[in-house]
Amino acid sequence: MGYKYIFGPVPSRRLGISLGIDLIPFKTCTLNCVYCECGVTNNLTLLRKEYVPTIDVINELKDYLENNQIPDYVTFSGSGEPTLHSGIGDIVKFIKSNYPNVKLALLTNGTLLNKVKVKEEVIECDVVLPSLDAATKEDFIKINRPHGRLDIDQIIHGLTDFKKEFKGKMLLEIFFAEGINTDDENIFALRKAIKKIKPDEVQLNSLDRPPAEDYVKLVPMDELYKIKDKLNLKNVYIIKKFQNRKDIRAYRDDIENTIIETIRRRPLTLEDLSQVLGLHINELNKYLDVLEHEGRIESIIGERGVFIKERK
Repeated sequence: MGYKYIFGPVPSRRLGISLGIDLIPFKTCTLNCVYCECGVTNNLTLLRKEYVPTIDVINELKDYLENNQIPDYVTFSGSGEPTLHSGIGDIVKFIKSNYPNVKLALLTNGTLLNKVKVKEEVIECDVVLPSLDAATKEDFIKINRPHGRLDIDQIIHGLTDFKKEFKGKMLLEIFFAEGINTDDENIFALRKAIKKIKPDEVQLNSLDRPPAEDYVKLVPMDELYKIKDKLNLKNVYIIKKFQNRKDIRAYRDDIENTIIETIRRRPLTLEDLSQVLGLHINELNKYLDVLEHEGRIESIIGERGVFIKERK
């Protein structure tokens, strides 16, 4: 069976072998983050609706889970904000009712968790990984470029209320971009927000792949450690890039080799490469991370955006 809405399994640093679910059309989101490796948001919205048929997603999941090894996690992720899909709660219920041993993860920007209905729909997930890159209004606008009706204080309040009721594990991710949200005012505001939210872990991250905007710069590892020291909290960790990813069972050398053979002919954009290979952008990025780290590929700026080419 060819799958349209599920992808992978994907080798994930944090979730091991992860089967992805993409419920949202490409770049439909509540934010337009300057660092997004999927590119610029072309549908900035707060509208919740059934963006893809819920029953089709359920049928794909049923087929996969009954005919393949159970992954470490089934993960709501993809190229947009998954909680925008109005049927996400039905999918959670289907998995928890029929496959109680399957662990569910939700990758979210956290902007809709202050809505009671959204909270009720995803509360049965085992792991929720929301992002919070800024705790001041100014930096929230600079780095996340949110929908006009979003308010950072309400988002923090929503994350706080969700954590009080959530029985699973919350891993809060903070993405830092050099000179955009690395000022002391934002760092100390984030510290205050973290203490209020009380996540199980806080994970600090910076650039992996070419960002949506070319002015976004990586925060060096030594600077991330300085930020960690300023936060001065026990449960803060820095995400180690590429750590053990190639050792994860889901990592496939044949995909890696196919990527190299494809771009050897001519450089391609991330979206072009995704279409040519039939790989979801999220899955593709995992392999590009490793190849770039190993010095086998490089990214160049072209008329249509960022192109991936083999490094000679």
